Amino acid sequence: MNDMERFEIQKLRELPIEGVALRLGLRVNRHKCLCPLHGDNRPSLVFKVAKNTFRCYGCGVHGGTIDLVMEINGMSFSEACEWLADEHNIILTEYKPKAAKPAKPFDASRYERYFEHPWLSQEAQKFLFEERRLNPEVIKYCRLNSYRDWLQIPYYIQKGKLIGIQSRYMGNDPLYDRFRFPYGQPCHIYNLPVLEMLQQGEDLYMTEGPSDCWAMLSAGHKAIAIPSATLFDKQELMREFSLAHIIDKGITLHIYPDNDAAGESLYHELLAAADEMGLTLIRHDLPDGCKDFADYWKEQASPYPVHSQNNI
Repeated sequence: MNDMERFEIQKLRELPIEGVALRLGLRVNRHKCLCPLHGDNRPSLVFKVAKNTFRCYGCGVHGGTIDLVMEINGMSFSEACEWLADEHNIILTEYKPKAAKPAKPFDASRYERYFEHPWLSQEAQKFLFEERRLNPEVIKYCRLNSYRDWLQIPYYIQKGKLIGIQSRYMGNDPLYDRFRFPYGQPCHIYNLPVLEMLQQGEDLYMTEGPSDCWAMLSAGHKAIAIPSATLFDKQELMREFSLAHIIDKGITLHIYPDNDAAGESLYHELLAAADEMGLTLIRHDLPDGCKDFADYWKEQASPYPVHSQNNI
């Protein structure tokens, strides 16, 4: 291609990163999408709009607009620049994302009635007890509900008040995100009520996602979960630990990092947070072939008979 002036290349670098992603055919939702470069089965490609960059927490690829085109289309630098500047793909002026409407404050009380008498469909029971081999008493304690192909997962504060929900897709349609949050809901730590149950000097396990937390609880450990590696909020963790007097109780933290780049990244973030709070964090490595603790648990535990589980 002809040499492009520096200012022209800079214009290409300043194109909206999510606009470029959409032109590349990626389905962006809440600044994330499935990464097509490594057989992603949960959104690990994250867009940082403020910095106009992207990073995949699964395979580690990262960069700006030109880098994204190079990676997705398999192009050289000059080819990617031509693709971006081509009149049929021009994004400089045409791509203008709709102005976001101010989000209404999330009202968790609207969903409380769904968890007053939780009910699990036959499909949900099969998924939880036969496939995932989770303890029915754990599921009862967590108050999981089901609707069609979705599990409804309630989030509570330490005193038991509902503060959020998360949906978990149990089907096989690749067009559906595996996890969803209601629009406008802040991100919270899962299973906060367990912090009130901790005794002096006990162990607390940190997991990535509710599924790992259910498995850890089924294994007989007290556990909380960060919703995902990309949603870790150190300040929220420190605030909740302070409210539960975790430091005063001499609690020891434990973690089984997921066997991927995102799990490794989360471990180091938690290690830094633990050091800052003056807590001990002990790492446990999963066997080769196990992607997370939930995967490890279902290989170890015996399935619970589905027919014995009705309304929970």
